Amino acid sequence: MHRRRAFVAVLLMAAAGWAAGQAAYPTRPISMIVPFPPGGLADLVARPVAEAMSRELGQSVVVENRGGAGGGIGMGQAAKAPADGYTVLLSLSSFTVLPEADVLLGRSPMYTLASLRPIARFTADPTVLAVRAEAPWKTVKDFVDDARNRPGAINYGSSGNYGTMHVPMEILSQTAGIKMTHVPFTGAGPAVLALLSGQIDAVSSGPATVLQYVKAGKLRVLAHWGNGRLEAMPDVTSLRDAGYAAEYAQWSGLFIPAATPEPVAQRLRAAARAAASDAKVKSVIFDAGSPVLYLDTPEFERYVQSDAKRMAEVVKKIGKVE
Repeated sequence: MHRRRAFVAVLLMAAAGWAAGQAAYPTRPISMIVPFPPGGLADLVARPVAEAMSRELGQSVVVENRGGAGGGIGMGQAAKAPADGYTVLLSLSSFTVLPEADVLLGRSPMYTLASLRPIARFTADPTVLAVRAEAPWKTVKDFVDDARNRPGAINYGSSGNYGTMHVPMEILSQTAGIKMTHVPFTGAGPAVLALLSGQIDAVSSGPATVLQYVKAGKLRVLAHWGNGRLEAMPDVTSLRDAGYAAEYAQWSGLFIPAATPEPVAQRLRAAARAAASDAKVKSVIFDAGSPVLYLDTPEFERYVQSDAKRMAEVVKKIGKVE
Protein backbone atom coordinates (compact mmCIF):
# COMPACT_ATOMS: atom_id res chain seq x y z
CA MET A 1 0.00 0.00 0.00
CA HIS A 2 2.84 2.35 0.98
CA ARG A 3 4.64 1.51 -2.25
CA ARG A 4 1.54 2.27 -4.28
CA ARG A 5 1.09 5.62 -2.54
CA ALA A 6 4.75 6.42 -3.10
CA PHE A 7 4.42 5.56 -6.82
CA VAL A 8 1.35 7.78 -7.19
CA ALA A 9 3.17 10.58 -5.38
CA VAL A 10 6.09 10.29 -7.80
CA LEU A 11 3.72 10.46 -10.78
CA LEU A 12 2.01 13.52 -9.33
CA MET A 13 5.35 15.20 -8.71
CA ALA A 14 6.48 14.42 -12.27
CA ALA A 15 3.25 15.81 -13.70
CA ALA A 16 3.56 18.92 -11.55
CA GLY A 17 7.15 19.35 -12.66
CA TRP A 18 6.16 19.01 -16.33
CA ALA A 19 3.33 21.52 -15.88
CA ALA A 20 5.66 23.94 -14.10
CA GLY A 21 8.17 23.57 -16.90
CA GLN A 22 5.51 24.33 -19.46
CA ALA A 23 4.23 27.29 -17.45
CA ALA A 24 7.77 28.66 -17.20
CA TYR A 25 8.23 28.74 -20.97
CA PRO A 26 10.17 30.50 -22.29
CA THR A 27 13.31 30.34 -20.17
CA ARG A 28 15.77 31.42 -22.87
CA PRO A 29 15.81 33.48 -26.09
CA ILE A 30 13.70 32.40 -29.06
CA SER A 31 15.00 32.34 -32.63
CA MET A 32 12.70 33.82 -35.28
CA ILE A 33 13.86 32.57 -38.67
CA VAL A 34 13.21 34.95 -41.55
CA PRO A 35 13.97 32.95 -44.73
CA PHE A 36 15.01 36.02 -46.74
CA PRO A 37 17.76 38.66 -46.60
CA PRO A 38 17.12 41.99 -44.84
CA GLY A 39 15.13 44.63 -46.70
CA GLY A 40 12.08 42.65 -47.81
CA LEU A 41 8.56 42.42 -46.42
CA ALA A 42 9.27 39.44 -44.14
CA ASP A 43 12.13 41.31 -42.47
CA LEU A 44 10.11 44.55 -42.21
CA VAL A 45 7.31 42.67 -40.42
CA ALA A 46 9.53 40.40 -38.33
CA ARG A 47 11.51 43.08 -36.51
CA PRO A 48 8.67 45.02 -34.86
CA VAL A 49 6.73 41.79 -34.25
CA ALA A 50 9.77 40.14 -32.61
CA GLU A 51 10.26 43.17 -30.38
CA ALA A 52 6.62 43.12 -29.27
CA MET A 53 6.63 39.35 -28.70
CA SER A 54 9.80 39.74 -26.62
CA ARG A 55 7.97 42.11 -24.28
CA GLU A 56 5.02 39.73 -24.04
CA LEU A 57 7.09 36.58 -23.46
CA GLY A 58 9.72 38.08 -21.18
CA GLN A 59 12.53 36.67 -23.34
CA SER A 60 14.32 37.99 -26.41
CA VAL A 61 12.93 36.96 -29.79
CA VAL A 62 15.95 37.21 -32.08
CA VAL A 63 15.45 37.66 -35.83
CA GLU A 64 17.77 35.47 -37.92
CA ASN A 65 17.85 36.05 -41.68
CA ARG A 66 18.52 32.77 -43.48
CA GLY A 67 17.95 33.41 -47.18
CA GLY A 68 18.33 31.16 -50.19
CA ALA A 69 16.24 29.10 -52.61
CA GLY A 70 13.41 31.64 -52.64
CA GLY A 71 12.98 31.19 -48.89
CA GLY A 72 13.05 27.40 -48.99
CA ILE A 73 16.32 27.00 -47.07
CA GLY A 74 15.13 28.96 -44.04
CA MET A 75 11.70 27.34 -44.12
CA GLY A 76 13.33 23.91 -44.26
CA GLN A 77 15.55 24.76 -41.29
CA ALA A 78 12.53 25.87 -39.27
CA ALA A 79 10.66 22.67 -40.15
CA LYS A 80 13.58 20.55 -38.94
CA ALA A 81 14.17 22.53 -35.73
CA PRO A 82 13.35 20.99 -32.33
CA ALA A 83 9.64 21.36 -31.60
CA ASP A 84 10.22 23.07 -28.26
CA GLY A 85 9.03 26.61 -28.96
CA TYR A 86 12.50 28.09 -29.26
CA THR A 87 12.45 28.28 -33.06
CA VAL A 88 9.65 30.04 -34.94
CA LEU A 89 9.32 31.05 -38.58
CA LEU A 90 8.17 34.38 -40.02
CA SER A 91 7.36 33.46 -43.62
CA LEU A 92 5.70 34.89 -46.70
CA SER A 93 3.15 33.35 -49.05
CA SER A 94 5.84 31.43 -50.95
CA PHE A 95 5.42 28.99 -48.04
CA THR A 96 2.49 27.38 -49.87
CA VAL A 97 4.23 27.38 -53.26
CA LEU A 98 7.71 25.91 -52.80
CA PRO A 99 6.80 22.31 -51.83
CA GLU A 100 4.58 22.08 -54.92
CA ALA A 101 7.40 23.49 -57.07
CA ASP A 102 9.87 20.95 -55.67
CA VAL A 103 7.52 18.10 -56.58
CA LEU A 104 7.07 19.54 -60.08
CA LEU A 105 10.85 19.65 -60.51
CA GLY A 106 11.29 16.10 -59.26
CA ARG A 107 13.11 17.19 -56.09
CA SER A 108 12.62 16.16 -52.50
CA PRO A 109 10.73 19.05 -50.84
CA MET A 110 12.78 21.13 -48.40
CA TYR A 111 9.76 20.98 -46.08
CA THR A 112 6.09 20.02 -46.25
CA LEU A 113 3.07 22.10 -45.31
CA ALA A 114 2.30 19.52 -42.61
CA SER A 115 5.70 20.02 -40.95
CA LEU A 116 4.93 23.59 -39.86
CA ARG A 117 1.83 24.83 -38.04
CA PRO A 118 0.29 28.25 -38.86
CA ILE A 119 -0.05 30.44 -35.77
CA ALA A 120 -0.88 33.98 -36.92
CA ARG A 121 -1.10 36.07 -40.07
CA PHE A 122 0.10 39.66 -39.78
CA THR A 123 -0.24 41.19 -43.25
CA ALA A 124 -1.78 40.37 -46.63
CA ASP A 125 -1.07 42.82 -49.45
CA PRO A 126 -1.38 42.70 -53.21
CA THR A 127 2.02 42.98 -54.81
CA VAL A 128 2.74 46.08 -56.89
CA LEU A 129 4.46 46.50 -60.26
CA ALA A 130 7.36 48.92 -59.75
CA VAL A 131 9.72 50.44 -62.33
CA ARG A 132 12.31 53.22 -62.13
CA ALA A 133 10.94 56.74 -62.15
CA GLU A 134 12.72 57.51 -65.44
CA ALA A 135 11.38 54.38 -67.19
CA PRO A 136 9.43 55.03 -70.41
CA TRP A 137 6.22 53.35 -69.16
CA LYS A 138 3.71 55.72 -67.59
CA THR A 139 0.90 53.18 -67.30
CA VAL A 140 0.62 49.40 -67.04
CA LYS A 141 -0.81 49.39 -70.58
CA ASP A 142 2.42 51.02 -71.81
CA PHE A 143 4.38 48.32 -70.02
CA VAL A 144 2.30 45.42 -71.35
CA ASP A 145 2.23 46.78 -74.91
CA ASP A 146 6.02 47.14 -74.91
CA ALA A 147 6.48 43.63 -73.54
CA ARG A 148 4.15 42.32 -76.23
CA ASN A 149 6.05 44.14 -78.97
CA ARG A 150 9.47 43.09 -77.67
CA PRO A 151 9.15 39.53 -76.30
CA GLY A 152 11.79 38.82 -73.64
CA ALA A 153 13.35 42.31 -73.84
CA ILE A 154 11.95 43.51 -70.50
CA ASN A 155 13.53 41.77 -67.54
CA TYR A 156 12.28 41.66 -63.96
CA GLY A 157 13.87 40.63 -60.67
CA SER A 158 12.58 38.34 -57.98
CA SER A 159 13.48 36.75 -54.66
CA GLY A 160 13.96 33.40 -56.40
CA ASN A 161 12.14 30.86 -58.54
CA TYR A 162 8.48 30.38 -57.52
CA GLY A 163 8.85 33.07 -54.85
CA THR A 164 6.46 35.90 -53.99
CA MET A 165 8.01 38.19 -56.63
CA HIS A 166 8.23 35.57 -59.39
CA VAL A 167 4.73 34.07 -59.20
CA PRO A 168 2.74 37.31 -59.69
CA MET A 169 4.81 38.28 -62.75
CA GLU A 170 4.16 34.86 -64.25
CA ILE A 171 0.44 35.31 -63.56
CA LEU A 172 0.56 38.65 -65.39
CA SER A 173 2.53 37.14 -68.28
CA GLN A 174 -0.05 34.38 -68.72
CA THR A 175 -3.00 36.75 -68.42
CA ALA A 176 -1.65 39.44 -70.76
CA GLY A 177 -0.03 37.06 -73.24
CA ILE A 178 3.45 38.54 -72.88
CA LYS A 179 6.96 37.19 -72.38
CA MET A 180 9.50 38.75 -70.00
CA THR A 181 12.92 37.62 -68.79
CA HIS A 182 13.11 36.49 -65.17
CA VAL A 183 16.25 37.37 -63.14
CA PRO A 184 16.23 35.72 -59.69
CA PHE A 185 18.04 37.23 -56.70
CA THR A 186 18.46 36.01 -53.11
CA GLY A 187 15.64 38.17 -51.76
CA ALA A 188 13.39 41.19 -52.28
CA GLY A 189 15.95 43.62 -50.91
CA PRO A 190 18.67 42.69 -53.46
CA ALA A 191 16.10 42.65 -56.28
CA VAL A 192 14.88 46.17 -55.46
CA LEU A 193 18.46 47.43 -55.25
CA ALA A 194 19.10 45.92 -58.69
CA LEU A 195 16.07 47.78 -60.00
CA LEU A 196 17.29 51.07 -58.52
CA SER A 197 20.73 50.60 -60.07
CA GLY A 198 19.32 49.81 -63.52
CA GLN A 199 20.34 46.14 -63.65
CA ILE A 200 16.71 45.12 -64.20
CA ASP A 201 13.59 46.86 -65.49
CA ALA A 202 10.85 45.95 -63.02
CA VAL A 203 9.81 44.06 -59.89
CA SER A 204 6.57 42.81 -58.40
CA SER A 205 6.92 43.41 -54.68
CA GLY A 206 4.96 44.07 -51.54
CA PRO A 207 4.17 47.79 -51.12
CA ALA A 208 6.30 47.98 -47.96
CA THR A 209 9.45 47.04 -49.86
CA VAL A 210 9.23 49.87 -52.41
CA LEU A 211 7.15 52.63 -50.78
CA GLN A 212 10.14 54.59 -49.45
CA TYR A 213 11.65 54.72 -52.94
CA VAL A 214 8.34 55.77 -54.47
CA LYS A 215 8.08 58.62 -51.96
CA ALA A 216 11.68 59.60 -52.75
CA GLY A 217 10.85 59.83 -56.46
CA LYS A 218 13.16 56.95 -57.44
CA LEU A 219 10.50 54.37 -58.38
CA ARG A 220 7.07 54.49 -60.00
CA VAL A 221 4.28 51.97 -59.35
CA LEU A 222 2.19 51.15 -62.42
CA ALA A 223 -0.42 48.79 -60.96
CA HIS A 224 -1.15 46.26 -58.24
CA TRP A 225 -2.42 42.67 -58.13
CA GLY A 226 -5.39 43.32 -55.83
CA ASN A 227 -8.87 44.81 -56.05
CA GLY A 228 -9.89 48.45 -55.72
CA ARG A 229 -7.31 50.86 -54.32
CA LEU A 230 -4.44 50.39 -51.88
CA GLU A 231 -4.49 52.48 -48.72
CA ALA A 232 -0.76 53.20 -49.01
CA MET A 233 -0.97 54.01 -52.74
CA PRO A 234 -4.51 55.26 -53.46
CA ASP A 235 -3.64 56.58 -56.94
CA VAL A 236 -2.45 53.19 -58.22
CA THR A 237 -4.92 51.15 -60.28
CA SER A 238 -5.37 47.39 -60.05
CA LEU A 239 -4.41 45.13 -62.92
CA ARG A 240 -8.00 43.91 -63.03
CA ASP A 241 -9.29 47.46 -63.45
CA ALA A 242 -6.71 47.96 -66.20
CA GLY A 243 -8.08 44.96 -68.08
CA TYR A 244 -5.78 42.14 -66.91
CA ALA A 245 -7.35 39.44 -64.71
CA ALA A 246 -4.23 38.96 -62.57
CA GLU A 247 -4.50 38.73 -58.77
CA TYR A 248 -1.96 37.83 -56.12
CA ALA A 249 -1.52 38.59 -52.40
CA GLN A 250 1.78 38.53 -50.55
CA TRP A 251 1.01 37.65 -46.93
CA SER A 252 3.24 37.26 -43.89
CA GLY A 253 2.66 34.90 -41.00
CA LEU A 254 4.12 33.08 -38.02
CA PHE A 255 4.69 29.30 -38.06
CA ILE A 256 6.10 26.77 -35.59
CA PRO A 257 7.21 23.12 -35.95
CA ALA A 258 4.06 21.01 -36.06
CA ALA A 259 4.95 18.85 -33.05
CA THR A 260 5.35 21.81 -30.68
CA PRO A 261 3.48 21.05 -27.40
CA GLU A 262 0.06 22.68 -27.27
CA PRO A 263 0.71 24.81 -24.14
CA VAL A 264 3.78 26.29 -25.84
CA ALA A 265 1.88 26.84 -29.09
CA GLN A 266 -0.85 28.67 -27.17
CA ARG A 267 1.72 30.86 -25.43
CA LEU A 268 3.19 31.85 -28.80
CA ARG A 269 -0.30 32.38 -30.21
CA ALA A 270 -1.13 34.79 -27.38
CA ALA A 271 2.16 36.65 -27.88
CA ALA A 272 1.53 36.94 -31.64
CA ARG A 273 -2.00 38.23 -31.00
CA ALA A 274 -0.63 40.84 -28.60
CA ALA A 275 2.02 41.88 -31.13
CA ALA A 276 -0.59 42.29 -33.87
CA SER A 277 -2.61 44.65 -31.67
CA ASP A 278 0.43 46.59 -30.41
CA ALA A 279 0.22 50.25 -31.43
CA LYS A 280 3.93 50.49 -32.24
CA VAL A 281 3.84 47.39 -34.44
CA LYS A 282 0.82 48.70 -36.32
CA SER A 283 2.45 52.09 -36.80
CA VAL A 284 5.79 50.74 -38.05
CA ILE A 285 4.21 48.31 -40.51
CA PHE A 286 1.63 50.85 -41.73
CA ASP A 287 4.30 53.51 -42.26
CA ALA A 288 6.16 51.00 -44.41
CA GLY A 289 3.04 50.64 -46.55
CA SER A 290 1.52 47.43 -45.22
CA PRO A 291 -1.39 47.61 -42.72
CA VAL A 292 -1.76 44.79 -40.20
CA LEU A 293 -4.46 42.32 -41.29
CA TYR A 294 -4.36 39.81 -38.45
CA LEU A 295 -5.77 36.30 -38.57
CA ASP A 296 -5.76 34.12 -35.44
CA THR A 297 -4.66 30.47 -35.57
CA PRO A 298 -7.91 28.75 -36.72
CA GLU A 299 -8.63 31.32 -39.43
CA PHE A 300 -5.01 31.40 -40.57
CA GLU A 301 -4.91 27.60 -40.82
CA ARG A 302 -7.92 27.67 -43.14
CA TYR A 303 -6.43 30.56 -45.11
CA VAL A 304 -3.17 28.66 -45.67
CA GLN A 305 -5.02 25.54 -46.82
CA SER A 306 -7.08 27.55 -49.31
CA ASP A 307 -4.03 29.45 -50.59
CA ALA A 308 -2.10 26.19 -51.03
CA LYS A 309 -4.83 24.75 -53.26
CA ARG A 310 -4.92 27.86 -55.45
CA MET A 311 -1.12 28.11 -55.69
CA ALA A 312 -0.82 24.45 -56.68
CA GLU A 313 -2.76 25.26 -59.86
CA VAL A 314 -0.63 28.36 -60.49
CA VAL A 315 2.60 26.36 -60.17
CA LYS A 316 1.33 23.79 -62.67
CA LYS A 317 0.62 26.58 -65.16
CA ILE A 318 4.07 28.11 -64.67
CA GLY A 319 5.69 24.75 -65.27
CA LYS A 320 9.32 23.82 -64.74
CA VAL A 321 11.74 26.68 -64.05
CA GLU A 322 15.31 25.63 -63.41
